[in-house]
Amino acid sequence: MTRIYDCTSDSDTSQPDTSQSSYQEHIALARTAIGSGALVVIPTDTVYGVAADAFNAEAVQLLLDAKGRSRQSPPPVLIPGIPTLDALAVDVPQPVRDLVAAFWPGGLTVIVNAQPSLVWDLGETRGTVALRMPSNQIALDLLAVTGPLAVSSANLSGMPAALDAQSAEAALGESVEIYLDGGKSGETYASVFGQTGDGSSTIVDATGFEANGGLLHIVRAGVITRDAIAAVIGDVLAAAPAVNTDAAPTLVAPGPDERDTDR
Repeated sequence: MTRIYDCTSDSDTSQPDTSQSSYQEHIALARTAIGSGALVVIPTDTVYGVAADAFNAEAVQLLLDAKGRSRQSPPPVLIPGIPTLDALAVDVPQPVRDLVAAFWPGGLTVIVNAQPSLVWDLGETRGTVALRMPSNQIALDLLAVTGPLAVSSANLSGMPAALDAQSAEAALGESVEIYLDGGKSGETYASVFGQTGDGSSTIVDATGFEANGGLLHIVRAGVITRDAIAAVIGDVLAAAPAVNTDAAPTLVAPGPDERDTDR
């Protein structure tokens, strides 16, 4: 039986008597579920995500199966802090570090080359990994006790992203063991950047930096605007390509890769 835990008011929505419930207990339950290889839905600052232990290949496969995605759509990885970037990635160019300093925690995902020594299996990543440090406190508190989590938007593939725990539960149901309810997600960026749409993170690809003349590419527009990114890294940001609405996102250079839509 799935359970929704209200992390906004320290109450467990599945139990009439909430006197013994607490925020810390909810985080501990989610940590235990992650440790056992189960899936947990969490709020982020953009949309709700379904999370699995990034170093548990079976749990990552459960995540992909729950969403109806293939291994050709590897999930991004949420991390608890900026220092984890160097633990999971190699050859991180300075412009990426500048962007991370400006926009983490927050709605920026960076695709970088993964540490070759990592023992994990996120799918067909071609040696890369998409990383983000979210700004939602519930997500950060869980990440602090679990370490990196593979996190995909909490919806079935091709359907709208969930902005609350109830929508996520309606989409994913019993495939998820625990739902952490943090209220509605995605409201921060509308006021800051005037963004509309699904509120996804902006994805910047740095994997071809050394080979393409030292440029970073925005491969999915999101809550962090192109202008905001250009203000940090200037001419290092590649020009926007011509829009082709029928094409899948190109998220790993070179060549197309329908990588998962991130939180």
